[in-house]
This record gives sequence, C-alpha cells and structure tokens, in this order.
Amino acid sequence: MSIMRWRPTRDLTGIREEICRLFDDFLTGWPWPERGRELLEGEWAPSTDVAETEGDVVVTVELPGVKQEDVDITITNDVLTLKGEKKEEKEVKKENYHRVERCYGSFRRSVSFPTGIQGDKAKASYRDGVLQVTIPKAEEAKPKQVKIDVE
Repeated sequence: MSIMRWRPTRDLTGIREEICRLFDDFLTGWPWPERGRELLEGEWAPSTDVAETEGDVVVTVELPGVKQEDVDITITNDVLTLKGEKKEEKEVKKENYHRVERCYGSFRRSVSFPTGIQGDKAKASYRDGVLQVTIPKAEEAKPKQVKIDVE
C-alpha cells in the first residue's frame, strides 16, 4: 500500500469543480436539452464556425427554421454581430410533449476577429438554413511574402 499525500489546494479545487459540474448538469440535464440555460432565459445561440483563408474570414452559422428576413447582420470595429428571431411555427399544447429540444426566441451572436477586416466589403449568402458571411481581410492583415537574400 502506498502513502498518499494530502494536498489541500488540489483537493478543494477538485471539490469546487465537482460542485460546478453538478449545477451545470442540473441546469442542462433532463428534462432540458443540452442548451438548457438559453431556453430558461428565452434566448439561444446558433452554432457558429469561423475559418480563415489567405484573403478572407469566413463565418458559417446554422440557423435552422430561421427566415432570411429575420436575421440582421452588422459589422462594427472588427466585430460581426448577428441578431434575429426564430418564431414558433404554431401554438401546440405543451402538456402532451415528452421532450422539447428545439429552440425558439431571439438570438444574438457576436464574433470578434483577431485580424483587421474590410467590413464594408462583406458578402453573405443564406441557403438551407445556413448563413455564410465572407469578409475580406484588411490589406495590412494579409500575409506577405518577402524574399530575403542570404549572403
């Protein structure tokens, strides 16, 4: 049998993390879906991917069930902000539901970019519930290749 040292700080940190996990599980576990907090607060956050090419930043956002005219896109100071609302299709008595996981209500999502962008030249497309915003990088943010002569 090996001797174990008692490390109060490590043990207390572990206990604190376990308590936080329990509270998170309570708020996001059954009967609420994975994003329980947003549902409880009446908001949800769409899943977002941000990718970077040599000349552009591409933001792809999943907005299933959201109409194109219900999405507002703004770019201010290198921050892309999406606002909108997913409206419930029809009113149904909730007492017969066994599980409600689809999100309804307003959303707001902001993405800040580490490199400079040209927000005034951004282009967006919306197809099959997927929004794609392509924003050109600012000239000073684009990678430059410089040839260096070695003597």
